[in-house]
Amino acid sequence: MEGVATQESGWVDVHAHFTTPDYIAAATAAGYGQPDGMRGYPAWSVEDHLRLLDDNGIATAVLSMSSPGVHFGDDAAAAALARSVNDVAADASDAHPTRFSWFAALPLPDIDASVRELRHAIDERGAHGAVVETNAHGMYLGDARMDAVYAELDARRGVLFIHPTTPACGEVTALGRPRPMMEFMFDTARAVTDLVLAGVPQRFPQMQVIVPHAGGVLPLLADRIQGFMSIFGDPAAPKPDVHGALARFYYDLAGDPFPRLVPALLTITDRDHVLYGTDYCWTPAPGVAKRLDLINADSPDWKASPTAAARALLDAVARGGAAHDERSGHAR
Repeated sequence: MEGVATQESGWVDVHAHFTTPDYIAAATAAGYGQPDGMRGYPAWSVEDHLRLLDDNGIATAVLSMSSPGVHFGDDAAAAALARSVNDVAADASDAHPTRFSWFAALPLPDIDASVRELRHAIDERGAHGAVVETNAHGMYLGDARMDAVYAELDARRGVLFIHPTTPACGEVTALGRPRPMMEFMFDTARAVTDLVLAGVPQRFPQMQVIVPHAGGVLPLLADRIQGFMSIFGDPAAPKPDVHGALARFYYDLAGDPFPRLVPALLTITDRDHVLYGTDYCWTPAPGVAKRLDLINADSPDWKASPTAAARALLDAVARGGAAHDERSGHAR
């Protein structure tokens, strides 16, 4: 056991989840008792999470909601549930400011409510950005309606943390197996490709993007996407720079990226854009420890660059938020 990690030496976990009893009850009542084909929801508490951090040498975890998000069909209920879970994350961060930070849940696809919640979460409660599912009931990340959310993040140098969810066809294509196993990886590629081809990185250059699970299948598809759009894209439109956009994004190590996926990931980005992630509490504590062993077995040097990159990213968000407050006359 490594014990309590120092702020300087410990890992920064950018892909860390939580649940609440009220959230589980609301999701189950809405028919999401077996989310994405899984058996149910994991329990979570601040105390258990702190123990997980200490046992694995993790200094800070950035909390976020996982799939299926907070919108189960009713806009008002989704807005209330987003505020409820965001208050839990904010309270954990307030109580343990060096151990927890967080990304806000948004009641997408309700754009107006999502903008209101994002402003409150960042400006009033100190969130570092927002978590968005790869699609919100079929609305993907390149949809023009999402620009209102991106504008808020861009103004604050906030993080857009993408998290996969089941695509519209997922119950069929998963062939009865849990959708996180494969469908999440393909929907990540679908959503990020849509984001890039819609020109979002160019229009909102200050917004920082984290892609989960080492990019899923994106590293294998990047050349095909670039080549396909160069040959078959609109001849009157500028050719999209798929490789350039992907190189700018950050990618976390949640899931099982070693030993095969990480070498592919490093063909589309560099180590300075790779961040650590556990996927706790959906990945149980023994799984977190096992995956850390795989990282260390691959290279004892892996810890330095993801940790430094995550700290720089979160610090930049804090500076961006402070600059936005100064411009808008808002006092936190």
